[in-house]
Amino acid sequence: MNRSILMRALVFDRNLEFRGDYPDPVAAPGESIVRVGVAGICGTDLEIARGYMQYRGVPGHEFAGRVVESKNASLEGRRVVGEINAGCGRCAMCASGLARHCPNRTVLGILGRDGAFAEFLRLPDTNLTVISDSIPDEVAVFTEPVAAAYEIFEQVHLSRNQTIAVIGDGRLGAIVGLALKGEKYQPLVAGHHREKLARLAELGLDTAEESSVRDKFDVAIDCSGSGSGFRRAIELVRPRGKIILKSTAAAAAEINLAPIVVNEITVIGSRCGRFQPALDALAAGKIDPRPLIDGAFRLDEGLAGFEAAKNPLNFKILLRAP
Repeated sequence: MNRSILMRALVFDRNLEFRGDYPDPVAAPGESIVRVGVAGICGTDLEIARGYMQYRGVPGHEFAGRVVESKNASLEGRRVVGEINAGCGRCAMCASGLARHCPNRTVLGILGRDGAFAEFLRLPDTNLTVISDSIPDEVAVFTEPVAAAYEIFEQVHLSRNQTIAVIGDGRLGAIVGLALKGEKYQPLVAGHHREKLARLAELGLDTAEESSVRDKFDVAIDCSGSGSGFRRAIELVRPRGKIILKSTAAAAAEINLAPIVVNEITVIGSRCGRFQPALDALAAGKIDPRPLIDGAFRLDEGLAGFEAAKNPLNFKILLRAP
């Protein structure tokens, strides 16, 4: 495919701006070029636009698109999603299949690699997963956060009779709650926004205003996006229970760790997950994230899209390619 040397993109460099003259990505050996079809704005993107990670470049890491340049015949012209951590391919972490923990990794739209809020992006071939035509773009774009939710099942054995609290009624909390429900658990999603909790209740989730929750749970999953979520998880989990931390809050918080020792609580950090379990769940209809979409904007309307994403009552805002 013939491409110009410039493309349209949202770019962060002290401020977020739309540019029509950003350099096209050039694939390194073993990489492919993807035309982005749709991208999703998440909480990390909002933090980056506030200066998180001191990132400079094109943000965005949730996407679905089509490969337009590749030396890999199995990828050329195919619809794909992409895992966001690009490892060096040489270290012990990469050799063990944990490129997401490579000390030299770049991360799509977050660390050292331009992201998905652009017409094109580049990723290693090994990061790309071909998606079935039965999965539309507006579902496939949720693969990355759904994979993060499904990482919980790979890290922790959860029995169906355990009580589970999801702390946070935002984008991630909603996805985690729906993933648990899709796997036949019945979590309680606790949050601060009555309107969002009502929407999640309509999707079959048990919900409650966080301040009203007094029960103790076997498992508490912090998806709050704030340092206070960990404190609340400590309050809600029973002795010898488990806390799963999904939030990467930019702001630090002072936390008394004594109850973790006294109550022998297990704390598990949980970040990115493998894409295949998420795609399998999406293809099987175990989770349908489309009711969470609150708006879609063209790429050149991206600044307005970010403003919409800042609204705490909106779950997911999408950016569509021109």
